[in-house]
Amino acid sequence: MERKSPSYIPVCIVTILLLLSGFISPVFAQSTSQDSASVQEVVRRVRFSNNKNIKSRTLENLVRTRTNREFLGIPRFTPWYFFWNISGGRFGEEPAYLDRQVVANDIERIELYYESLGYLEVSVDTTIAEFKKGRVEVSFIIDEGNPSYVKTLSYSGVPYFSDPELKKRFYLSSPLTRRQLDDSTFTVNRKYNSQELKNEQNRIITFLKNRGYASIERDSVVAFVRTDSSDNYSLDVMFRVVPGKVFKFGDLRISLADPIKPDNYSERDTLSGEPFTADTNKIYLAKEPEANTNFSLLSDQVLFKPGEIYNDELYLQTINEFQNLGMLFTRRFGQNEEGVRPDYTKDEIPVYFELETLVKHNISTEIFGMKRYGFGTGFGIDYSNNNVFGNAERLSVGANASFEYVSASTLEDIAPNDTLQSSLFRSFEVRTDYSVPRIAFPFRFIDNKRFFVNGLTRYSLSYSTSDQLYFDINSDIRFNYRYEVRHNDRFSSFLDLFELDVIDTSPSDEFKNKLIQEYGQNSFEYIRILQDFEPQFSSILRYTLRSQNTNLIKRNFGYFSEYSVALGGNIPYLLDRFVVTPGTIEGSLPSLFGLSNNALNYSQFLKFTTDYRKYIPLSSSATFAWRLFGGYAHIYGESTSIPLNRRFFAGGSNDIRGWAPFQLGPGGIKSEDVAINGGEVKLAAFTETRQIFMRNVLKANWHAAWYIDAGNVWYGPKADFLTQNNQDQLEEGRFRFDNFYKQIAVGTGLGLRLEWEFVVLRFDFTFRAHDLEAGWFNNKKMYFSFGIGHSF
Repeated sequence: MERKSPSYIPVCIVTILLLLSGFISPVFAQSTSQDSASVQEVVRRVRFSNNKNIKSRTLENLVRTRTNREFLGIPRFTPWYFFWNISGGRFGEEPAYLDRQVVANDIERIELYYESLGYLEVSVDTTIAEFKKGRVEVSFIIDEGNPSYVKTLSYSGVPYFSDPELKKRFYLSSPLTRRQLDDSTFTVNRKYNSQELKNEQNRIITFLKNRGYASIERDSVVAFVRTDSSDNYSLDVMFRVVPGKVFKFGDLRISLADPIKPDNYSERDTLSGEPFTADTNKIYLAKEPEANTNFSLLSDQVLFKPGEIYNDELYLQTINEFQNLGMLFTRRFGQNEEGVRPDYTKDEIPVYFELETLVKHNISTEIFGMKRYGFGTGFGIDYSNNNVFGNAERLSVGANASFEYVSASTLEDIAPNDTLQSSLFRSFEVRTDYSVPRIAFPFRFIDNKRFFVNGLTRYSLSYSTSDQLYFDINSDIRFNYRYEVRHNDRFSSFLDLFELDVIDTSPSDEFKNKLIQEYGQNSFEYIRILQDFEPQFSSILRYTLRSQNTNLIKRNFGYFSEYSVALGGNIPYLLDRFVVTPGTIEGSLPSLFGLSNNALNYSQFLKFTTDYRKYIPLSSSATFAWRLFGGYAHIYGESTSIPLNRRFFAGGSNDIRGWAPFQLGPGGIKSEDVAINGGEVKLAAFTETRQIFMRNVLKANWHAAWYIDAGNVWYGPKADFLTQNNQDQLEEGRFRFDNFYKQIAVGTGLGLRLEWEFVVLRFDFTFRAHDLEAGWFNNKKMYFSFGIGHSF
């Protein structure tokens, strides 16, 4: 970069992408001007010196002069290069030969990177030293200089708008601007950073494109930099904007066909006037009968009006609307019928969409074998229709059945003290799922509003029944009415308006006798287990907010967070109080449709969860990740416990490793003292460091991991079980602020990750650092767990 004073000069905004380009002129220091040796030299060390403000690891990732791959990051420990040597080049990794042209380009890369961070006087030299015949060390010697700071930021050429406050709000919303000096100049007082200036350039372009200035491009917004005459390291930056003229949307043409595009469409329609268009502009629709799609579906996805001021955001969101329908894909979209670029010589910009339908019907079947107590078989069938009524509704229906024969001798081995006869265990399930790509009743009014353009409404219903060894599930009916909205690239919302689960079970006498024999007739375990297996009516109203900016497979940068609040049990409570027994609260409801004589119990509760995960890149091959989880469920009304499937549990390969799923806690209660786990309070913290030590072996990256998991679950304040002596049997498992930290279980260990592009296999070997029964570091046993995907 060349700087002149006092006049303004254009400055190229340098980005990382420019650093990676190959169009860089070679610049050689005096020490690198030697002729190439007849023997190819291998790079065994790459070093950086005097880089006080930029980490060497960052520069290592920037340059292209590198050594061979190092195992576990150990310097010069390159086993793949060793294998190449001893095999005569038949396998392993070819030596990392020295390329002086690449070294020269690396000098330019380093200088450009420093300049992009405000070190405008940086200079880089290099030395290449042969410390062994054919083995060299490449050193980059950096003189960083002093950083430059942006003192003020101003804007020139930004057009006027009818709302006089619009420009002012836009200026003040910049992450760079601080105190306003005049109409278009603001203080900044921060280190020069070309990426921040590039982001501001994009912000200006987006702002104007969404207000009619469709032809504005990067060349239309140029940053000029001037050095302060009194301070060579103080800069004034001005964005000069040439916006062009204001455009309107022209006519809109939408066509839909099957994979074979026709020469002439047989069905056409034209829309004009409010609420579809402004002025005399029109929407032209065309489709083939085989598309089985209503014209209204196509027009409903359009978020802009032909004839109105051009808005690039609405144009791009309309593209997403079509893609989110799920029953078609966009074959072509554009703003010019023949070419790629719009015709900016006219005042209106037409829009074109060519769409193609996907296969409407799909049927799949499966036959499987199974072994649980005996041997069995099963079969299933699924049907899906991705455009049921012509408005992109999706319907899927599935059913599966299984049969398992268990002989009398097998049953005797399983339960030698019970009188069980040979049995044929049967299970059956039928399910259906219906979804529409829009927000339906009662929130239809917010559909296609800002931040609600990607909505989905889903209705799910299932019915199942099965025979078990000690109890039968007479019926399990589930219904869910759910809204799913992707607000933007980071934020999504999920609202379960109705989530109902009616489960009707019949525990056998053998099951009850077995519990009495093991725990005693009036024991906590006996009563609690029977409560969990009693017929129940569960309902949930739940809202979940999810935010993320990470790759959900690799999880090597960014964050993931999820927060939810749920209200449970109110629907059966209202039915109990106002419908079944008006004015009287029984605490239970009769079996649905008279399927059995059992009464359905219910519980009322309020439940909160928070889950935050952070992924910090330590280098291009290492990541430090941490996670915090908290959950609390509060029982209210006449309820004394939360349904089994609504409690918090701890343990498992995706939770606190070293304990089996659901087998940790509650609190300090010993595992042999309580057979039913799960609680109303959960706290957990996790850390994991992952380091790639092998790349592209079996086409996967191999990670070594070290992790620490800590946490537990506890009973809440309302959960109680008193003995005949009025003693609380749950005291050791209850959450107490003065005691809970002593009941935190801790597991730590080492793991191996095999990471492919779309899947991660995980192997973990855990020791219980704090076993709640054995104490700190007294349990020497190792616990193995396997999982798919990173644990968090």
